[in-house]
Amino acid sequence: MSALRTKTTPPDPVDAIIAQWASVRPDLDTKAMEVLGRVYRIASAVGARMDQAYARFGISRGEFDVLATLRRSDKPYTLSPRQLSATLMLTTGGMTGRLDKLERAGLLRRSPDPHDRRGLQVTLTDDGLRLIDEAVEVGLAVQRETLSALDEKQAEQLSGLLRTLLDGATRS
Repeated sequence: MSALRTKTTPPDPVDAIIAQWASVRPDLDTKAMEVLGRVYRIASAVGARMDQAYARFGISRGEFDVLATLRRSDKPYTLSPRQLSATLMLTTGGMTGRLDKLERAGLLRRSPDPHDRRGLQVTLTDDGLRLIDEAVEVGLAVQRETLSALDEKQAEQLSGLLRTLLDGATRS
């Protein structure tokens, strides 16, 4: 049994991969693969569930991220395309495509920036505000359901461990 698996958790596909490596390359230390393989699989599984949750609103996860970023900016829910791109780690080209679709759907509007003749502002519309407020609740329900496999203490512990892991990964 893997050192990271408890007696109450059943074997998962990562355990099978680790066992295969142990069989053909017993010299390998696969502890990192045990952790990160599960992180990747969790991200993929939850991502698919989030896609389904947001699809009922006619938006993708990427479009949700744009609307949510505007919503978190608080009134008047306005940012520049550059601010959105930086927050979402997107190229300006990738951002333009998302903004075009969301503007056509009436969820945001682009207007000239009154402080910069060359700049634009992106603002949530009332429809966009209503949609994102509803979509964020649905998304959080999916996330809470996923975390229901853990008790509160385990979830807090995992959050702290993942924060430390993220810090280490982004420093490299």
